[in-house]
Amino acid sequence: MKKPLIKASVSLNVIGSLILIMGILMLPSIGFAAYYGEDDLIPFIISSSVTLTIGGLMKFFSKGSKDAEIKKRDGYFIVTVGWLSMAVFGMMPYLFSDYITTVTDSFFETMSGLSTTGATILTDIESLPHGLLFWRSMTQWIGGMGIIVLTIAVLPLLGIGGMELFVAEAPGPTKDKIHPRIKETALRLWGIYLLLTLSEMIILMCLGMNFFDAINHSLTTNSTGGFSTKQASVGAFDNQWIEYVIVIFMFLAGTNFTLLYFGFKGKFEKFWKNDEFKWYVIAVIGLVAIITPIVWTETGQGLYESFRQTLFQVVSMITTTGYATEDYTMWGSLATLAFFLLLFSGASAGSTSGGIKIVRIVILMKNGFLEFKKRLHPRAVLPVYLNKQPVSNTIIYNLLAFIFLYLLIFTVGSILLTAFGSSFEVALSSVATCLGNVGPGLSDVGPSGSFAEIASPGKWVLSFLMLFGRLELFTVALLLTPYYWKKN
Repeated sequence: MKKPLIKASVSLNVIGSLILIMGILMLPSIGFAAYYGEDDLIPFIISSSVTLTIGGLMKFFSKGSKDAEIKKRDGYFIVTVGWLSMAVFGMMPYLFSDYITTVTDSFFETMSGLSTTGATILTDIESLPHGLLFWRSMTQWIGGMGIIVLTIAVLPLLGIGGMELFVAEAPGPTKDKIHPRIKETALRLWGIYLLLTLSEMIILMCLGMNFFDAINHSLTTNSTGGFSTKQASVGAFDNQWIEYVIVIFMFLAGTNFTLLYFGFKGKFEKFWKNDEFKWYVIAVIGLVAIITPIVWTETGQGLYESFRQTLFQVVSMITTTGYATEDYTMWGSLATLAFFLLLFSGASAGSTSGGIKIVRIVILMKNGFLEFKKRLHPRAVLPVYLNKQPVSNTIIYNLLAFIFLYLLIFTVGSILLTAFGSSFEVALSSVATCLGNVGPGLSDVGPSGSFAEIASPGKWVLSFLMLFGRLELFTVALLLTPYYWKKN
């Protein structure tokens, strides 16, 4: 008897666990809906009940498979289908409450949350009841570190297969571990994530933000998601100290969490020995230094105000958070081009940010410069070094394949958006921002706009691009290849 390509019962068991966790994480929204006495209470009770029931049934009918080994093929399937399942169940509160009336818009908003993209179809965010506003933020916090990582940390059911799921979901080209056991690594990652979130919430409250706004912005800052409770985003508070605090936490959330772990243990030398972190700092400082004079000239604001606005927007964009205090598309063509390029970069591997990631860009730059030397010295062995360690050719080939696939998906997505009626500028920036999990783009989908006017087929394309970007392309793309479905 031939063995199946995918262990269906194992997949059912793990995906059932993910759906159960989604149902549990809806419960705080029920609390907010009840406290504020708004009309989203019943929709949340129904959504949570349906989610918990279906998740429980899936686990019940696959209970004998929980100890089975999860192979790589299973891991990619579970992560992809698991994320799609979470988006399907996560959109229920929007539909049942009738605040978002179509499946297309509800799925888009939910996938934007889970992938920490922050693109929205809403044109009046403040009209939503508190329970839904909190759920928008919670979906981003869930997706920031990854619900698979949460499952590994909380539930012992995955056994040795946990590593396959971690590798399939964790962001970045390297999967640095801070503990030999994957479960302990996941627990420490979530511990850091929770500590950053609580710390920011307390500081924001001390600066005058109310509890509800503080907890929501803490959830969406540390996930680098960017959903806000205000239509004008962080700019609605018009408080420079709140902005500086959010800048600090956005920057930390864009830093490799393994480095943060060593920082908490007092091993600060790890930061200065890390090439990616150094380039991350250089990129932020350099971009702020270049764009600030442009803003000063274009807007007529004072130098300090220009610096403050530039710093916030640069950190928000490079970390793919997507918050805004100003509309950067009004700062002239040169600044707009800089921010368009930031839609691709992302911050550090192993952080909650999206995009290509700085480490990939650094390695490819170093490899590109070495090619000049190899032309002059064809027999010389000239390896690429990262953190004073040689980078294997396998990693370089993988990065080249990643960049090629990224640009291919960007090109195809842009063509499709244009075919579905979007303007050239809207199509390019929409695809770039959704694939990079950034949030706002340019033109009608910029910081002052929304994705509401994009045609329904275009929204489905962008929704799947968000999933591609969040799961680092290959995890989803593998399932679309004939090689995945063939026996070895």
